[in-house]
Amino acid sequence: MSDVPAPLTPTDITPLIERAVANVREDMRDSPYILEALRVLPVQGYRSAIGAFWNAVVDDLRNKIIFRSTDLFNKAVNVGRTVKTYEDFQNYVNDDQLIEGAYKIGVIGWEAYKILSHSKESRHIFSGHPKSSDPSLVKVLSVIDDCIKYVLNAEYPSKIIDIDDYIDVLKLESFDRNTVAIENAIGDLPETYKNELANRFFTIYIHPDSSSNLVSNIEFVAPLLWKVLPKDIKVQVVRRLDQEITKGDAIITDKAFSFIRVVGGEIYLSHTARKYKIEPLVVRLETNLDTWAVETECVRELSGYASYIVEECIDKYVWALTQTYVGSIGSSHHFARTDFYSNGAAIYIPAMFQAFNDRMAGAFVRTLRENDILKRRIRTPSKLRRLRSLGNIVGEKMSESFEDKSVIEALIDETREEEFFTLIRA
Repeated sequence: MSDVPAPLTPTDITPLIERAVANVREDMRDSPYILEALRVLPVQGYRSAIGAFWNAVVDDLRNKIIFRSTDLFNKAVNVGRTVKTYEDFQNYVNDDQLIEGAYKIGVIGWEAYKILSHSKESRHIFSGHPKSSDPSLVKVLSVIDDCIKYVLNAEYPSKIIDIDDYIDVLKLESFDRNTVAIENAIGDLPETYKNELANRFFTIYIHPDSSSNLVSNIEFVAPLLWKVLPKDIKVQVVRRLDQEITKGDAIITDKAFSFIRVVGGEIYLSHTARKYKIEPLVVRLETNLDTWAVETECVRELSGYASYIVEECIDKYVWALTQTYVGSIGSSHHFARTDFYSNGAAIYIPAMFQAFNDRMAGAFVRTLRENDILKRRIRTPSKLRRLRSLGNIVGEKMSESFEDKSVIEALIDETREEEFFTLIRA
C-alpha cells in the first residue's frame, strides 16, 4: 500500500481557494490578476497563481501610494527620478523600492514590510524561475494569505496633507481650530513628514516676518503635533535653540524660547539654553526684591523652568523666591495692612516649590540661616505663617535622609517656633 497521498483534485482545492480569497477587499475582487489566479489554481497552476497574486499586491500598493502622497514617496525613496504617475511606478520603481516606500510613508506597517519582502522572494523564486522546484499548495496558500492579509484586505490609508498647502491654510483667519480635525490631519503623518512639519513650524515661528495670524495658529497646532512626535525629533527641534543663541539675535532667541514653551519642550533644553534663560531672570529677581512688578514678571517667566533650574542658579533662585513670597512689613496710606508682598508672584511660587528636591531644600535652609532680612521679617507672625506654608511644601518634597530635616520639621510645627529660631541662628 503506497504512502504517497493522492493528488488534489479541483474539487479539493476550490473550497481552500474560496476561503482564502473571501477576505480580499471588495473593490479588489474583480482585479484581473486575482481573477487569473482563480482560473489557474484549480488546475494546479501554482507558479502562475503566485505571480498573479503578487501582481495584484504591486498594483494595489502603487494605487495606495499615489492616493497617499507621491511627493512623500519621492522623499522617502531615491528612485533616480521623480515618480508622479502609475506609469512611472511601472517603468522606474522596482518591487523592493515599492515595498520600502510603502512602509516609510505609512501605507503598510513594519510587520507587513517584513512579510511582503519574504513574499516577494517567493514570487521571484517560483514565478520568475521556471527551473525551480514546484511550489506546494501549502506554499501557494501561504503566499496568498500573506498578500491578502497585509495588502489586499487592507483599506486605503488616509491621504497625507501637503505641508505647503497646510501652512498656507494656517495663514488664514478662517483656519478651522477644531482639535479633532487637526489631530486627524497630523496624527497619521509618517515620521518624515512629522519631522519636516515640526521644523517648519519652528522656523516660521521665530521668523521676524511671520504674520501674527500664522504664529497664533501655529501656537494652536504645534502642541497637538508635539504629542505625536518621536523623542528624537523633539530633541532635535529643541536643540535648534542653541544655534539661535550663538547667532546673538536676542529677539529671535526669545521667540525660540517661546516656541519651546508653547509645545512644552523644556525638558529637552540643553544646559546652555537653560542657563541662558534662567540666570538673568534670577539675577534680576534678586536685585529687585520688594519691587512687585519686577517680581511678578521674573517669577512668571521662571515658573516655566521650575523643574529645570541649573545647578549654578539654585541658591540664588531659592533665596529670591523665598524672600519674594514672604514679602515685607510696612504701612500704607491706601491699605489697612502691614503685610505686603507681590500678589502676582505669590500665585506661582507654591507650585514652583513643588518641583523642589533635596538640593533645593538645602538651599531653602541656607536661606533661612543666612538671609538676615528674611530672619527679621519672619519675627512678624503673618510673615512666619507665609514662610511656614512654603516649609510645608518643602517637608513633603524632602527625602527621609535630608540632613537638615529638623529645621523644616521645627518650622512647620507651630509649637516648636522658638526651637526653629534657635536652629536657624546656629
